[in-house]
Amino acid sequence: MDNGELHSGLKTMSKLTHIDSKGNAKMVDVGEKQSTHRIATASGSIRMASETLALISAGGHKKGDVIAIARIAGIQAAKSCSGLIPLCHPLMLTSVDVALELDSAQNRVLIEATCKVNGQTGVEMEALTAVSVAALTIYDMCKAVDKNMVIEAISLKEKRGGKSGHYQRSESV
Repeated sequence: MDNGELHSGLKTMSKLTHIDSKGNAKMVDVGEKQSTHRIATASGSIRMASETLALISAGGHKKGDVIAIARIAGIQAAKSCSGLIPLCHPLMLTSVDVALELDSAQNRVLIEATCKVNGQTGVEMEALTAVSVAALTIYDMCKAVDKNMVIEAISLKEKRGGKSGHYQRSESV
């Protein structure tokens, strides 16, 4: 890499808030930011064999209620987000809601998580982490009967509050 490429790379990195002008990782200082009500919703799914979905639906899994355990895992994950993602701020969440829906037409479980906080930084990472861990929990509980499950389409659906305002994912993406 020559100096021109290095300079260009550092210029691009300076737009990233977790990278300083020298390319080093840093935790963003949110001390001067105004505390506002912030909400983020993320979604995703886990696709599986129809027999696996039927097992979950019937509540016949020997490990217990897969949906209830995945919901609790998602809530716990949102609360633990800063311990999992190195530069993520610890937040005092005011609410975490994890909804799971069985979609028998496409043999999947749809997962949606909404996190809320009154604070100086957003809750997008907490919502995304909740969805991810809920899906991983379903995988873990059902892997003995279906190793072909696929976790997919985890993304930020919407966020409100803060300096950047409202964001809603375009379905065309």
